[in-house]
Amino acid sequence: WKVGVPRWDFLLLFSTSSHSLKYFYSSVSEPSQGLPQFVSLGLVDGEVFLHYDSNSRRAKPRVSWMETLGKEDPQYWDRETQRARGQEEASTTDLETGRNRYNQSEGLHTWQLMYGCELQTDGSKRGFAQYGYDGRTFLTFDKETPAWVAPEPQAQITKRRWDHIPGNNQGVKSYLEETCIEGLERYLSYGKEMLLRTEPPGVTVRGKTEVEDGMETHVCRLDGFYPKEIDASWRRDGEVWLEETFHGSLAPNADGTYHSWLSIRIDPKEKGRCHEHDGLQEPLDLALEAPEIDFLLFTIPKVEESGGVWLPLFWRQILIQMDALQLTSGNAESGWTDASGVRKEATKSEFFPIRE
Repeated sequence: WKVGVPRWDFLLLFSTSSHSLKYFYSSVSEPSQGLPQFVSLGLVDGEVFLHYDSNSRRAKPRVSWMETLGKEDPQYWDRETQRARGQEEASTTDLETGRNRYNQSEGLHTWQLMYGCELQTDGSKRGFAQYGYDGRTFLTFDKETPAWVAPEPQAQITKRRWDHIPGNNQGVKSYLEETCIEGLERYLSYGKEMLLRTEPPGVTVRGKTEVEDGMETHVCRLDGFYPKEIDASWRRDGEVWLEETFHGSLAPNADGTYHSWLSIRIDPKEKGRCHEHDGLQEPLDLALEAPEIDFLLFTIPKVEESGGVWLPLFWRQILIQMDALQLTSGNAESGWTDASGVRKEATKSEFFPIRE
């Protein structure tokens, strides 16, 4: 490097992966375009492993390692089917209740439930449960209190009722922190060859010269890596550089891996090399390719799992399943134990229905 010319490089770090188990349920009042009225998905580390819908009325595996579980536990799929049917019945009732609460008698409406748990790298546990109506958050469970939070007036009656049921909220908390985590660990043991694998990313670097000011935009694209935990940054003279840096959203590939990108605008006199480092192998330097006149940069919008913008996330999962599997079609310890020690039957909904 010439004296006085800043050195630019690209730092890529992997961290130990956290793990998650999540369930998604959704009902629609007027299904169309071949969609079933009710759909249920189970996901481990973001990968769909279980599917049920109101057309097939059977819980079915979506990954090969779940077939092994079914062979070792012959009653597993019958239990999951009964559990999903119970949730289907409850969701239908909840959807009708939601329409009554909002004084809506016609039109397309949706009712959703999401819940799950996460096991962090430091051993800590997290859990969440949310209900949604027409893409808006209807109820959220506060695990620390524990209590239900109703962001809209129409949900207040349900919040008060559930908060006053003896042992209910503590039961939900126990399910999220204990039973759900036990299920997650069980699924990880069966799917460890896939879920605990590591795949380094392929890294490509491309650039474009801006006509207006002569600045160059360089993009490092990271593709095909697993797990999804990854930390990428541009550095200048060894220091992380945030100015003029843009991060692309982390998004899944069809094969279960992930992709993302990171771009930066720099003076062409300062360009250097793209540096990859995964914490395990020797660093890899990739030379920046010559700028291209026609460079297309696009982003994938990030969809949160909370806060009211989770309807697209769920239906994205549904559409992925329809496209890949054409919808041809839990936790084994379903339900939770309440304060009296009585476990709910597997055929019942895991969460209380929103009934009038």
